[in-house]
Amino acid sequence: MTDMSLSGRAAIVGLGATEFSKNSGRTELRLAMESTLAALADAGIDPSEVEGFSSYTMDKVPEYEIARLLGCKNVKFFSTVPHGGGAACAPIVHAAMAVATGVAKVVVVYRAMNERSWYRFGTGTYGFGSTPIFENVNYGWYMPYGFHTPAAWVGMFARRYMHAYGATSEDFGRVSVAVRDFAATNPAAFFYGKPITLEEHQASKWIAEPLRLLDCCQESDGAGAMVITSGERARDLKQKPGSVRAGSQGIT
Repeated sequence: MTDMSLSGRAAIVGLGATEFSKNSGRTELRLAMESTLAALADAGIDPSEVEGFSSYTMDKVPEYEIARLLGCKNVKFFSTVPHGGGAACAPIVHAAMAVATGVAKVVVVYRAMNERSWYRFGTGTYGFGSTPIFENVNYGWYMPYGFHTPAAWVGMFARRYMHAYGATSEDFGRVSVAVRDFAATNPAAFFYGKPITLEEHQASKWIAEPLRLLDCCQESDGAGAMVITSGERARDLKQKPGSVRAGSQGIT
């Protein structure tokens, strides 16, 4: 029987990112191109070799625009995953599967968003009613009741999780502390060199109970990209590759 496992068949070979700011002063497409070109340069791969793209939602950067600007000759794979930040890992899985199965030889995973300067969550002004697709109709169950932000939506999920599994605010806080510890090591991060304690987490204000301020992410402008290719090709490139060993997605 043919081995169809993902492990070792794809590798991350290049990374690129813009600066992260409160106001980038550029379009999201410009940010995406900057990070994509940086990732390709990091990998030592010519843009014309890119055969696939994967990303996730909420930005205004379709893959065909990047392909056109890069001068791609033949795009064989592209995917866009919904559900906002909760989908961040999925494009990497998609890209790795595309490479592992031979659908595309080089895939760029990217995301660009002016989340701070272009979008302001919680204004209560939305145009969902003018496009009555199924997902937009769902907003009618909670938008009228003041649930206008991702924190409010996820707050409902968090409360259900607490009810089902006995988790506490302190448990959520330990996750925030661990994530912040890692971010504090990145010179490009807003909170570089500024870790938090569990006590600080517990003292931060409620945003949408049971979520506190330090449970929520920092809204910022910026873009990031990575290049994924086969394990075999990765051995001949500039950087030490990061082999993709496994990946999964789920909806609960």
